[in-house]
Amino acid sequence: MANVGLNILDRTTWEKYNSFQLVHTPRLGRIMAYWSLGLFGLLVLTTFLPWTQNIRSRGTLTTLNPEDRPQTVHSTIAGRIEKWKVQEGQFVKKGDTLMVLSEIKDNYFDPQYLTRLKEQLTAKQGAQKATESKADALRNQIEALQSALQFSLEKAQNKVQQGRLKVQSDSIDFVASKTDFEIAQQQFQRQEKLYQQGLKSLTELEARRLKLQESQAKRLSAENKWYASRNELLNAQIELSSLKAEYRDKISKAEADLGSTIAYVHDTESEISKMTNAYANLEIRNSFYQVTAPQDGYVVKALRAGTGETIKEGEAVVTLMPNDPQLAVELFVQPMDIPLISKGRKVRLQFDGWPTLVFSGWPGVSFGTFGGIVAVIDNLDTGGNYRILVVPDPEEKEPWPAQLRVGSGVYGWAMLNDVPIWYELWRQLNGFPPDYVGSPTQNKGASQYKKDGTEK
Repeated sequence: MANVGLNILDRTTWEKYNSFQLVHTPRLGRIMAYWSLGLFGLLVLTTFLPWTQNIRSRGTLTTLNPEDRPQTVHSTIAGRIEKWKVQEGQFVKKGDTLMVLSEIKDNYFDPQYLTRLKEQLTAKQGAQKATESKADALRNQIEALQSALQFSLEKAQNKVQQGRLKVQSDSIDFVASKTDFEIAQQQFQRQEKLYQQGLKSLTELEARRLKLQESQAKRLSAENKWYASRNELLNAQIELSSLKAEYRDKISKAEADLGSTIAYVHDTESEISKMTNAYANLEIRNSFYQVTAPQDGYVVKALRAGTGETIKEGEAVVTLMPNDPQLAVELFVQPMDIPLISKGRKVRLQFDGWPTLVFSGWPGVSFGTFGGIVAVIDNLDTGGNYRILVVPDPEEKEPWPAQLRVGSGVYGWAMLNDVPIWYELWRQLNGFPPDYVGSPTQNKGASQYKKDGTEK
């Protein structure tokens, strides 16, 4: 009955009661409910929007080629700084003098040391030539002695042959004179018997005795000549043997002198080689008094200030930043994310000091970021993380800013798979890694790109 009573009441009637006004739903509440329901529905719909998974990493700007990175210029020799030829921040070309050094080692104090060493080297080379001429003369002398030995041997052999023939001739004469003496002796004996029988006169007997004495004298003379020729033959044979020994002694002495001369030549060659080496080293050392730039670049910082300071061998004196380096971003990725990274993977980069508006899941609507691709992935971890190098993406229309400097900070996102937002939230809440995607086929690595980011 009460409900019926309330329903029949006029609106103007129950609005004047406070109790009825308190139980009435406010208009603002209905509006807030509508907005909340709409926002909730919009939020639910938003979770079905695509989201690009990414791997976030912090790093620095570096160069792709090691030769393009900042380097320190070292002094090859120890010396004293005499003069600086450059200022910090100055651009230098390859071969330009950075600083001039003076000598501090007492072995090189003489300013004419190189000239004097050259003179010593020239004198030693002259001595070598003279010694080589002496060696040639000794070789000629040995050849002459060998030729003279051959001629003398032939002469002595001929003399021995002549002695043999003379001995043979004298022996024949001796035999003939001996036979003639025997005949004369027999004739004298017969003549003496006839004289005793009175058949021959004393004159004839004396004549026969005279002839016997002549035959005996001839026999003795022939015998002496035979003995003399035999002695001459023996002397010729002895002379032949002594001739060989004499020339062998002369040739051996000449060969010994030649060996000593050759040894001196080799020793001189060794000294000349040492002096040549010392001369070349000193000549090269003189070029190290000027510390030069190894390549085009800018002088970043002088590591040794002032003049008059001494520096050691191999000590760094200047830091040089090469000109026109091929820039690359050095990022460090966690081990759990490194299997998802491959060469050619696209990366979005945010450089320190560059205005940006970043939506990591929607790279297309981000502002102030720049594109890159993975060029290098280290095979060994660095401090627990793996290093990757990112170079400019040649497909990006907007190049990297020209104001970038090596060493500045960079924040990067490696772009992976596209998934719904609700799935990405679920993955983040459960701590799951991003979805694995295969290696990109459109890029092959950093070796395809030049310094300006265009394809080779």
